[in-house]
Amino acid sequence: MTQGSTVATASGADAGLLSKERIIARPGFNRWLVPPAALAIHLCIGMAYGFSVFWLPLSKALGITEAIACPADMGLFARMVATTCDWKISELQWMYTLFFVLLGCSAAIWGGWLERAGPRKAGVVSALCWCGGLVISAAGIHFHQIWMLWLGSGVIGGIGLGLGYISPVSTLIKWFPDRRGMATGMAIMGFGGGAMIGSPLADALMRHFATPTSVGVMETFLVMAALYFVFMMAGAFRYRVPPSGWTPAGWTAPVASTNAMITANHVHVSKVWGIPQFWLLWGVLCLNVSAGIGVIGMSSPMLQEVFGGRLIGVDIGFGSLDTAQLASIAAIAAGFTGLLSLFNIGGRFFWASMSDKLGRKNTYTLFFVLGICLYAAAPSAGGVGGIALFVGIFCIILSMYGGGFATIPAYLADLFGTQMVGAIHGRLLTAWATAGILGPVVVGYMREYQLAHGSPPSQVYNTTMYILAGMLVLGLICNLLVRPVAARHFMTPDELAREKQLAHEKVDRSGHAVLPPEQMARIGHGGNPALVAFAWLAVGIPMAFGIWVTLQKAFVLFH
Repeated sequence: MTQGSTVATASGADAGLLSKERIIARPGFNRWLVPPAALAIHLCIGMAYGFSVFWLPLSKALGITEAIACPADMGLFARMVATTCDWKISELQWMYTLFFVLLGCSAAIWGGWLERAGPRKAGVVSALCWCGGLVISAAGIHFHQIWMLWLGSGVIGGIGLGLGYISPVSTLIKWFPDRRGMATGMAIMGFGGGAMIGSPLADALMRHFATPTSVGVMETFLVMAALYFVFMMAGAFRYRVPPSGWTPAGWTAPVASTNAMITANHVHVSKVWGIPQFWLLWGVLCLNVSAGIGVIGMSSPMLQEVFGGRLIGVDIGFGSLDTAQLASIAAIAAGFTGLLSLFNIGGRFFWASMSDKLGRKNTYTLFFVLGICLYAAAPSAGGVGGIALFVGIFCIILSMYGGGFATIPAYLADLFGTQMVGAIHGRLLTAWATAGILGPVVVGYMREYQLAHGSPPSQVYNTTMYILAGMLVLGLICNLLVRPVAARHFMTPDELAREKQLAHEKVDRSGHAVLPPEQMARIGHGGNPALVAFAWLAVGIPMAFGIWVTLQKAFVLFH
C-alpha cells in the first residue's frame, strides 16, 4: 500500500446495513438530525427511572386487590419459582438495582466495541436488549417467575441501557466540536426525561388492560416494548457519523495557548486506567452523583417528615397527622418529586450548555461550591419553616446533579480527545454504579440511625445534609487537582491512524481524511428543513407531554 492509498474498507454502498461505513455522512446531511436520533433512544431507555410505577401492581399480580403473602419459612430460591404467592416490593426492586449495575458494567465492557462498530449497530443492539428484556419480563409475569423479570428487564435490559446510553456520546461530540456540552446535554436530557413520558403512559396502559383477573402489567410491558422498539430503531437508523477530519464551517479548534484543558490529541481507552486524571474525574462524578441520587430516593418522605403539617397550614408534626392530612401532604410531596425531576432534566441541558462558555472544570467547581453551601443551608431552611426556600435549594441541587451527568462526556473529550471518548465514558460510568449504592445507603441508613436514637422526624436529615456537603468537599478537591493529560499518554500519529482504520474511518495511512475539501464543506448543514423539523417534532411532542403531566403534579406545591 502506498503512502497516499486509502484504507481497504468497504464502501458505503457495499457495507452491511448496520456497519459504520454505511453511516458516514454525505454532502447535504444536516448535523441537527443527530440529536433527535439520540433523544429517541434516550427517551425510551430513560423509563428505567420510572419502573417504580410497576412495583405496587406487580406485588398484587395474583391477589389483584390484595397481595397473597408467601409462607414465612419459604426460602429465597423457593420464592423465585413460586406460583402461588405474590412478590414483595423489595424483591421487585432488584430490577432497579440491576438496571444501573449492568448499565455501568456493559458500558465499560463494550465501550471499545461501540467505537469501532458505530452508533447504529450499538443502537440496534440496545433496542433488542431493552425491548427484548421487557418481553421476557412479560413472560415472567405470565408464568409468575420473578427470576425472569430479573433476567429480562434487569440483566438483558440493563445491557441495553448501557449500550443505548453511550451510543450517541462520541458521535455528538464529533458533530458538535464547537458545542460539545450542549450536544451531549441534549441527548442525556432525554435519559432523565424518559420516566416523565413512560410513567404516565404505563399508568394509563395498566388501567386500560386491568381486569378482575389481571393487573395489566404484562400487557403494558408488551405494548411499551413494541412502541420503544419502533422509536429506538428509528433513532438508530438516523445516526450518521462525520467523515474523519470534518469540522463545522468557520470553526477552528482551540490551541493549547488559549485553553490548556482542551487537547487536540487522543488517548487510547486501554490506557485510561493508569492515568490520574481519569480517576480524579471518576471521583468527581461519583461524589456529585452520590449526593444527588440519595436525595432523589428520599425526596418525598424527606419533605413530609421535615415539614409535617406545615405543608397544609397546620402546625403539628408528621407523627401527629391523621389519615386525611397524611394523604394531603403525600400529594404535595409527589409534586415536590415532580418538580425535582424537571430541574434534573433542565439542568442537564442548561449546565452542559453553560460549560461551553465557562469551561468544564469551572462548571464542576461551581457545582461543588454551590452544592456545599446549599446542603449546609438546608437544615436551617427546614428548621425555620421556609418551605419555598427548602424546595428552591433542592431544585438547584438536582439541576446540578443532572448537569453533572451531561457535562462529564465533554470534560472527558477535552482531556482525552474525541477518538475514543465513548469508550472512556463507558468506563467512567462505573462511578455511577458505585454512586447508586453509596448515595442511597448514606441517606437511608443515616435516617434510620437518627430515628432509632430518638431524633424527631423534622430533624433526621440534618446530619445527612452535612455528610453530603462533606462528600462534595471531596469532589471539589478532586476537581481542583485535574490538570491537562501528560503527552506520554496520547497516541502517536501512527497509533492514531491505525485506530482510525480499525474504526472503519476513511483515511489514508497517515490518518488524514481522503474526502476532497469541497465535499467536506457541504457536510453538516443544508438538507431538507422539513425533515429536520419532523425529527425534532417526533421527540419534542412526547417530551412536551411528559413536562405538562409533571407540571400538573408540581402545581400542588403552589396551592
